[in-house]
Amino acid sequence: MEKFTVHTGIVVPLDRENVDTDAIIPKQFLKSIKRTGFGPNLFDEWRYLDHGELRKDYLSRTLNPDFVLNWPRYQGASILLTRQNFGCGSSREHAPWALQQYGFRAIIAPYFADIFFNNCLKNGLLPIVLPTSDVQQLFNDTATFDGFQLTIDLNQQKVRTLCGHKVFNFDITPFRKYCLLHGFDDIDLTLRHRQRITQFEAERLAHQPWLTNTLID
Repeated sequence: MEKFTVHTGIVVPLDRENVDTDAIIPKQFLKSIKRTGFGPNLFDEWRYLDHGELRKDYLSRTLNPDFVLNWPRYQGASILLTRQNFGCGSSREHAPWALQQYGFRAIIAPYFADIFFNNCLKNGLLPIVLPTSDVQQLFNDTATFDGFQLTIDLNQQKVRTLCGHKVFNFDITPFRKYCLLHGFDDIDLTLRHRQRITQFEAERLAHQPWLTNTLID
C-alpha cells in the first residue's frame, strides 16, 4: 500500500449527497477478478453518455461534458470534495479501488458511510471528515479559484490552503494513521512478524511432524 504523509493536489467538487457505491463503480464492472483497471469506470453512468460494460474500450466512449470530472479545470485532480453520506449502499471494496485508480488520494466530506470509510483506510485512500460549514467553505473556494489546491498533512492532521490562510483540523484513529503513514495494509501488518511466524511453524512441526503427512487415496 502506498504511504500517505503529505499530499498537495487539485480539488474537484462533487456537489451531491448520498452518493452510493453503485454510482461510484457500477455493478457490471464487479465481474472482473482483478484488483486493477477500475479507474476508467469511476462514476461511469455520470461520466459517459453511453452505457459502459466490462472490457469495453473507454477511449472510444463519449464523455458527458456536464459532469464535473470531465471539466478541463479539474483535470489531474487528486482530492475529491463531496457532500453528506458519501459511499453509502453496498460494501463493495471496488469503490475505493476505483477512486484510487482514477488518481484520488483523499476525499473530504461531512460524513461517510461506515463500511466505505473503513475500506478506504485499508486501501491507502484517506477519507477526511470536516464540519459541514468547513466543507461549504471549501466548495466556495473551489468554485472561486481555478485550479484550487489543498495540502493535506496526515502527521499533523491538518488540511491547508496553499496560501496557508485557512487550516482545517481532522481526526483519525491512531492505528489507521500509523498504517497510512507507513503504507501498511492488513497483510503488511501481519508480515511484520514473518520471522516469528516462521519460527512458530518450524517449532510446531518439530513437535507434531505428522502435520506434514498427506492423505493417500
